[in-house]
Amino acid sequence: MKKVFVAVLAGAGIVGVAAVASAESSSRYDGRWTVSMTTASGACDRSYSYALAVENGRVQPLPKPGESAPRMTGQVAANGAVALSISSGLASGNAAGRLRASAGSGTWQVPIAGCTGTWVAQKSGTTQTAQR
Repeated sequence: MKKVFVAVLAGAGIVGVAAVASAESSSRYDGRWTVSMTTASGACDRSYSYALAVENGRVQPLPKPGESAPRMTGQVAANGAVALSISSGLASGNAAGRLRASAGSGTWQVPIAGCTGTWVAQKSGTTQTAQR
């Protein structure tokens, strides 16, 4: 099930598509984020940890060397609202929540596996750091 969660938050845990924010208003969330996920129900591992980058309100996975990045759509809105749809292979999921200046939290789900849970995020660097 680990691949399923690469698909969920890589996988910001972060349902649907958020309102599109302008680059200027969403830039305060730009940077590298470390996301920790906890499973509340379903046939998934108990916890997961991922790195993500936010740039101009767009969320991108930062996979570890040798891992493939999941497909991800969604945004961080100007008010910090996060909504992502993520897929990898046959698995797909979504996440929603809110970022603040240096932390955030929300919920996630992977319907095909019956999994739900929560996520927390900590900002861990700048956009330039995120590219490394």
